[in-house]
Amino acid sequence: MDDVAAATRIVNAGRRAAWTGAVVNPPVWRASTHLYQDTAALFEGRRTNEEGRFFYGRRGAPTQWALADALTSLEPGAAGTVLYPSGVAAIAGVMLTLLRPGDVLLVADNAYDPTRSMGTGLLSDLGVETRFYDPLDPKAYAALFCERTRAVLLEAPGSLSMEVCDVPLLASIAREKGATSVLDNTWAGPLGFQGLERGVDVVVMALTKHVGGHSDLMMGSASAGPQLYAQLRERAQQLGNIVSPDDAALALRGLRTLHLRLKQETESALTIAGHLAERPEIAQVLCPMLPGAPGHELWQRDFTGGCGLFSFVFRGSSAAARNRFVDALRLFGIGYSWGGFESLVVPVEPSGYRSVMSWPPGGADGDDRYGVRLSIGLEDPADLIADLEQALDAWREA
Repeated sequence: MDDVAAATRIVNAGRRAAWTGAVVNPPVWRASTHLYQDTAALFEGRRTNEEGRFFYGRRGAPTQWALADALTSLEPGAAGTVLYPSGVAAIAGVMLTLLRPGDVLLVADNAYDPTRSMGTGLLSDLGVETRFYDPLDPKAYAALFCERTRAVLLEAPGSLSMEVCDVPLLASIAREKGATSVLDNTWAGPLGFQGLERGVDVVVMALTKHVGGHSDLMMGSASAGPQLYAQLRERAQQLGNIVSPDDAALALRGLRTLHLRLKQETESALTIAGHLAERPEIAQVLCPMLPGAPGHELWQRDFTGGCGLFSFVFRGSSAAARNRFVDALRLFGIGYSWGGFESLVVPVEPSGYRSVMSWPPGGADGDDRYGVRLSIGLEDPADLIADLEQALDAWREA
């Protein structure tokens, strides 16, 4: 299957005959207890620990194995994929595998806020020191390493503000320094960025977003090469991590149409981002897929796709006017998460979530700091543009 297009691979991934039988989709195996034919088989189950071998429900069954197998096949260089009950659980599971008391973790300053909070909360409580770095400043990043640095967390594009860092360069620096690099690749996913092939050691995704695609499940994943995959799997089992077979079936269903949804959402997002870039009310459109936008050159060099998530910043706005804009939208739901079939919006002003990076981005005027993040869904882009236009009328009134 390595020689076929990604769209073809998505349709067939994880559909092993041993797991599906005579049907198209793997059945939903709801099981806590797995039975053995005899005591010899019982003892053999204790000795082996791999996908495809029954043991106990906490190690999964064909529904979960099929999803993990499918995700592994989409990530060149991966030996396996571990599933977690949420994206945050995946990040925590990876960090608890790699780090020990006294270690130093480097976290991109524009990372997802729960990731930042994990560094200053859970990991700090366990004796791990977290240092935040500017992913757009490789020299300062390299200078932060010390003999205790064990891991680096990357995110591209950055959460909320959408900066694109040089992932291959930052990952290579980490490797030279003896640290393990971890990439949160939820935005682009394996169809838009192949992290392990670009030198990253572990690729994490929130399957809640694009893979699920319908805003009805929570799940995360981590894919890695042979040694790290084995370590991640063992630690996940020690922590008791398991995903519901029903949720795994939903994720498999979402996966089959992932390439089509991403194609439509990306095309719509570019249309809408281009329209907003022409509006005098908008100071900056933070969409790396858009020519001329911050990070576009690196996105064009390293990425093969994108998605419908981007942000923009108002020109000379106030928080109240920005909120008036959000409240006036009719087709955009106000809510966290993204990657579903429906369009969403949340306010953006991330200065409170930064330690070393500045906001507003790119040296913009200090008054140009209030913005929103849009998740473009499957609605007609003309209707979404019309909705944004009438909300801009409300913004001007405010």
